[in-house]
Parts: sequence; C-alpha cells; structure tokens
Amino acid sequence: MNQETSDRAPRPAVPVRNFSLQLSPTPRGARLARLLATEQLRTWGLPTHPAELIVAELATNAATHGRVSGRDFRLLLYVVGDTLRIEVTDTRGDRLPCPQQAATDAESGRGLLLVETLADRWGVVPGPPPRKTVWAEVGTSPD
Repeated sequence: MNQETSDRAPRPAVPVRNFSLQLSPTPRGARLARLLATEQLRTWGLPTHPAELIVAELATNAATHGRVSGRDFRLLLYVVGDTLRIEVTDTRGDRLPCPQQAATDAESGRGLLLVETLADRWGVVPGPPPRKTVWAEVGTSPD
C-alpha cells in the first residue's frame, strides 16, 4: 500500500459569501435593499458601516434614475478576502451615473459623492443591453 505524505498542512476552506436579490425599482425596493443588506452583513459578522449607506445610495439611484416599468433592479453583495463588493444592476444602461456638485439648497443629488467618499473604490460597468452595474468596494477589516 502506497501512502503519500506532505509537509504542508491542509488549508482551511475559505467560505464563499454572496447575497443576491431582485427588487422593484421603487422607494420601497430601495429601502428593502438597505435593510436586507444590513441584516446579511450582520449575519456574516461584518461591519455594516459604511456598506449600508452605499447600498442605500446605489439602490435609491437604481429606483430613481434606473427605473423602467416592469423591470427590477438587482443587489449583489459578495466578499473576496477582506473586501466587500456591492453591486446594483438596473436596466437603464443608457444612463450612466456621474458625481455632480449639488446646489447648496438642493434636497438630493449628493448620493454618488457620498459613495465616492465612503467606498475604497467604485465604478460602473456596462452590461448586456439594456443593463449597467454600479459597484463599490469597502474593506471589511475592523481598522
């Protein structure tokens, strides 16, 4: 009987963490995205700040600017190493987001500036027509 030996200890399996759901492009859908994402992060034992604010902004943008009647938006969270990636996909690929300076008395228009400030990195990826995905990454380590 042949027996193989190795000097290396087996590596523990790294858990794959991902969470995905489709939501209606409405204020209620955006609110549910934030609440469910926050709960999922807690379940994973990850910090909720700043991810919950980023999810809220991206989901609100999808419901406001990416809304097409009868078409949902998708929220995807996944963890790779110590990075949480947040993706929101909507069906308005013809409307790419760009941060703008809002008027000082404006009640909205600062969402992407907030995402830009809170995220380590963020961007937009065109998807198969008519989709686009806005993504943001944040570190999950406690420091």
